[in-house]
Amino acid sequence: HTGYHRRLMDTLRGALSALVTGISAALVIVALAILPFLNPVWVSFAQERAQAEAWTGFTTEQLASVTNPILLDLVVGPPDFDVTLDGVAVLNDNERGHMRDVRGVFFGFFAVAVVAGVVLTLAFLVARGPAARARFWGRLERTGIAIVAVTVVGGLLGLLFFDSAFILFHEIFFPGGNYLFDPGTERLVQLFPQQFWVDSAIGVAVVVIVLALAMPCVA
Repeated sequence: HTGYHRRLMDTLRGALSALVTGISAALVIVALAILPFLNPVWVSFAQERAQAEAWTGFTTEQLASVTNPILLDLVVGPPDFDVTLDGVAVLNDNERGHMRDVRGVFFGFFAVAVVAGVVLTLAFLVARGPAARARFWGRLERTGIAIVAVTVVGGLLGLLFFDSAFILFHEIFFPGGNYLFDPGTERLVQLFPQQFWVDSAIGVAVVVIVLALAMPCVA
């Protein structure tokens, strides 16, 4: 009985360790995949594809002069989002409030990702010896395969049911918050039309897949 319980506990510890390692690796990969898209070069490119100039009626220079401060407030802060154009506020109170909520979600997620990175580092350091290291890299390899599968399936479903996925995402991460805006009158959805988010989501998914496939190579 003692041997059975010991094996059972070892199995449970191994399963828990694999789960924690897998979740941590997934969080780190998603965080790393998002970072390249938080820059003016990508945002400008995606806005051009989404025809943000036509939506807003802004020139290219005006669009950049409005968008870049919003991006700066999102990434660096302070989260005022009080950008103006010709002395007129671009975003209304609801839009600024939503962007502050977005920043809160972003920083919360990246804080969790940093903790996940620390967990991965500790797991690597604790895994001493060839057998333990082999188990560690094996878990990462299996995690990479799972991430690719989930990303591909989830991405296809997201593209097929984008509106439903968009609403579900916001209901989960912005409960009680205002996230529905009128593209005919409100600038936030004119600056970042639906196509902007579709292209950005595809870009993040591609980077996630690349990073996930690279994990077995690292191992």
